[in-house]
Order: sequence, then structure tokens, then C-alpha cells
Amino acid sequence: MKNILLIGQCTLHWGRMEFGNIGNYYIIEPFVRELHRVFPQTKISTTFQMSDRFCQDEQVEVLPIDYYYDFGIDNLPIAEKEYNIAKEYAQTGKLKETTPYIDAVMRSDLVIDFSGDIWGDNANFLGKNRLLVGLLKDRVAQLMGKPTVMLAGSPGPFSNSKNLEFAREVYKNFTLITNRESLSIELMKSRGFDVSNTHSLACPAFLFEPSDDNVATAIATELGIVGNKQKTVGFILCGWNFLEAPFDKKNRRDDEFTIFAEAVEFITEKLGASVFLMSHSNGFPIPPREFKLIHGRDYETAQQLYNVLKHRGIAKNIHLIDRVCNAWETKAVIGKFDMVVSGRIHGAVAGLSQSVPTVVIDYGHEPKAHKLKGFCIEAGVENFLADPAIQNNLNEKIERAFSNLEEYRKMLDKQIPLVKTKARKNFDILSKVMYKQ
Repeated sequence: MKNILLIGQCTLHWGRMEFGNIGNYYIIEPFVRELHRVFPQTKISTTFQMSDRFCQDEQVEVLPIDYYYDFGIDNLPIAEKEYNIAKEYAQTGKLKETTPYIDAVMRSDLVIDFSGDIWGDNANFLGKNRLLVGLLKDRVAQLMGKPTVMLAGSPGPFSNSKNLEFAREVYKNFTLITNRESLSIELMKSRGFDVSNTHSLACPAFLFEPSDDNVATAIATELGIVGNKQKTVGFILCGWNFLEAPFDKKNRRDDEFTIFAEAVEFITEKLGASVFLMSHSNGFPIPPREFKLIHGRDYETAQQLYNVLKHRGIAKNIHLIDRVCNAWETKAVIGKFDMVVSGRIHGAVAGLSQSVPTVVIDYGHEPKAHKLKGFCIEAGVENFLADPAIQNNLNEKIERAFSNLEEYRKMLDKQIPLVKTKARKNFDILSKVMYKQ
């Protein structure tokens, strides 16, 4: 039996990948399922901290988080020690010392780094020396002679020159790299990275399957989406869309919501549709308290926007979705809208992948994420990416989409199957890497 080791900057505390930002789960479930499709007799071990339910259903073994990065200690000395051990091994072929992480690498036939959009400067938002530690973990696997790939990422940016040269070395020594959009390859090339072994494909999230239609219809009917006499528009907002940082700013001023309130009012009063404000993130009580899904950070944002709209008194047909939906239910609900406006890229993916006409709200403050534009290009909807910093841009994109709903949907019906094929190719091309040994 072959062994795959899945690591990367998406190694987070228990529950974060599975029960927090819903877009994370849209990725990880099809990611693992596609690995099993391509390698049916393979054991997958990961430093991602997944639930017992996930491990059983998706046939995954979870390794301790500190194999990759422990948020409670200084990880750099351990990673540097492993790097020195690996360098000596590469020179002599002898392993004189080991660590649990090195043991896991040695047991593996393939090491996969999945880091999404945080294989770059943004990694250090998660913890001290996070990027450098991740680079060292990748390089250790490479020096141990294991095929090491970076899969379905959006690497960069690299504005900080401190780790740039080492990042170039690690990047060059990946056996294979696939990006989930085409902009990353140009960004990496501009920073001096060797992109000769990089393939631009699409995000696995396009493959995520929602709850079945009976469940979707029942929930959407309960929420007033199905059976509504007006066109319905789902509206998803997050902290990254605001013009003022940080993304997790508490108690934003009402005027910071003005551009989004005006967009909702435009939809309800000018276009005559009903707007449903919804969250694309959840939360959960910190263990050892009993687990249950609760509202996440995005719900607070949606709630404040709802209150601002009520205070302004202009929009008449607005609804705040109070129900806490899991990942499958959330995508199912999104599929029932006539149109979606989303500041979460994977909220947009949930709409686009179900041929729901979608307007994407770009990030409003630094650090910007090139993945939003990249995803839009892959889906053929670059003209529906709105810049919140440009006056009236959001309303203009909304009006363009709403005025052409049928044509937009037909375009997606043709484009999305192509995107899904590109998403599967992330995994199809891995067979050449695994069986080349």
C-alpha cells in the first residue's frame, strides 16, 4: 500500500478547516476524495486536524499538529534541526537522527503541500515564523528524496525579501506544482521563481457536492427563498471587503457599511429583488465544551449590515438568514438563489459551480488576494468582479448581471464543466509522480 502525507499551511487547530470558514471545507472534502479516486489503495495521513467523523468517512489518519507547526511553542529551532538532518541525509544517505515529522516523511511515497493562498507572506499572519517553518518542512521532504508536490494553491505574495531566496529554492525543487488559477504563475514569475513545472488549473472547491435537492428545497422554502414572488439575491460580506483594515475589526462604524448598504438598496428598490444577507463562516465552542455549530465572524458582519439597512429605512425586502447551516446546506441554499453577490470567493464558487449568476466583491484593503481575480478568470466571469474602492462599481456589476441572468446562467452551464475538469486534473497528473518511482 502506498502512503501519502498531506501537510501545508492549512495545518490549523482542530475544527478550523472543517467548521470555520465554510470555503475551507468546500476544498478539503473533494481534495481527499480525489486523492482516493486516483490512488484507491493508498493510505492518507495528514497534519490537518480533522474530526473523527471526517477521518472515518474520508479514510484519513490525523497526525499530531506539532509535526508541522505547534502554535504554543517556538517551532523554528525544530524545523531548522530537521533541515540539517535532511541535508546530511541527502549527502550521505544515512539517517543518524530523526524526529516524528521525519519519520512520517520517510514512511511516505508522496508528500503533498496544500497551503491555499498562504504559501507566502500571508502565512505569518497565522504565527511567528510560520512561512519559514513551512518552507523548511517542504525542503526536508525534498532532501529526503520524496516526491514533493504543492497542489491547488495560490502562492504569493512575496513582498518580504527575508525568505524570498529560500522560497525560490523550495519552489524549484517541488516535483510538481499546480495552481488553482492562472494569475499566481505570473506573480511568481515576476518575483524570480522558476515556474517551468507549474500548471495552472482550478480549485477543487468547484467539485464540492451540496445537500440533495430535497434538503435544499426544504431549507430554502423555510427561509423564504423558494416561493418568493420576487427574484432572490444572496448577499455575502466579510471583513476583507471593507476599505479599512483589519479584516477582523470589531464594531465597525456604520459609515463603513455605506457602499454595501447602497448596493442592497439598489437591488431591492431599483431592481425589485429580495436580498438575503447570509454568513459564509461558522464557529464552535472551544473544547472541552460540547461541540455545536454556532454563528461565525461573518454573521456579525451580516447582522450589522442588516441593522444599518433598517436604520436607513430604504430597502424593504431584506432578510437576515439566522439559521446556522453546515457546508453542504450552505451550498445547497446558495444554489436556490436567482443571483449571488459574494465577498467570500468560495461563497462565489458555491454559486458559480451551480450556474447561479454571481458578482464577486474584491478585497477592499491590503493584503489583497489575487485569487479572487484568478478564480473569476477561470470561471469566465472577470467582468463581474467588483472593486469596492471604486464608486458605483459594485452597483454597475450587479445591474449588468441582473439584467442578463439567463445569458449569464447559460454561459456558466457551458463553462463550469470545463472548470471542473481542470479541478480534477490537479489529481489526475499526480499518478505520473507517484508511479514514476
